[in-house]
Amino acid sequence: MSDKPGLLLVGELPEWDVAALEADFHVFHYWRAADKAAMLAEARDSTVAIVTKGEIGADAALMDSLPRTRIIACYGVGVDAIDLEAARARGIPVTNTPDVLTEEVADFAILLMLGAARRVRDGDAWVRSGNWAKQGPMALTTRVSGKRFGIVGLGRIGSAIARRAEGFGMPVAYSARARKDVPYAWYPTPAAMAPHVDVLCVAAAGGAATRGLVDRAAIEALAPGVIFVNVSRGTVVDEAALLEALRQGRIGAAGLDVFLNEPNIDPEFLTFPHVLLQPHAASGSIETRKDMGRLMRENVAAAMAGRPLPTRIA
Repeated sequence: MSDKPGLLLVGELPEWDVAALEADFHVFHYWRAADKAAMLAEARDSTVAIVTKGEIGADAALMDSLPRTRIIACYGVGVDAIDLEAARARGIPVTNTPDVLTEEVADFAILLMLGAARRVRDGDAWVRSGNWAKQGPMALTTRVSGKRFGIVGLGRIGSAIARRAEGFGMPVAYSARARKDVPYAWYPTPAAMAPHVDVLCVAAAGGAATRGLVDRAAIEALAPGVIFVNVSRGTVVDEAALLEALRQGRIGAAGLDVFLNEPNIDPEFLTFPHVLLQPHAASGSIETRKDMGRLMRENVAAAMAGRPLPTRIA
């Protein structure tokens, strides 16, 4: 048995983060364990930290399996899959990695908007297939500049997306529970905002409070031909209503990075040529992932040293 303290790694991380963690901890790779119960039994007495990812989380049973846990460090911003009440009840602090991925995710939201509206994937295929030479220009797409842009959720990421949308000459509106001190039109719900936008971008945090926030009423209120973007969580959107709108052609184009039941998404999404699909990769650049890993490790190190945690959220 290693003389290093134990750390349970719930989800796969980049090699550089794993190597850095293994320098200070005996890392239990829970995500790849065939017998997870046996690993938890082995890790029980030595493990002092749990490192997880936003979409995987940590439940009360996992915490109870590792009673010496002194921190749950989330590699990512969203903590909707972590049982925060259970962590509080057990005195386990929870941290995440905000700010370091804000600009990256905002960039990606704009990429999804542009890629979906201008059918970039289809254009690439048109050239590669030889159709450009054989059949001439591909079908026309739709403009983005100047369209009315609506954001569901105006937190760090939503605000960064809004700034980018302004650069495209797009009037910005947002939906949130309360009005903010920003020069954008405010609507109390996505359904109230939906008829007034040409692009709807979902950037709200996940969790129980936002489950189904973009509901059937909001999706049915969207103007025909709207561009729909989601860089939030699949749970924030009524996916059945979204699929129905795509099936009926009421949504002109969509760029989706998140879904229910990831990575085993509803196969109907694969049938829509006007939908640009991505594998929950909005923060997935080397630079940003290194920054996320560094901040996650700083939180773990602070917990081990008894110092204030840099980005504690619970």
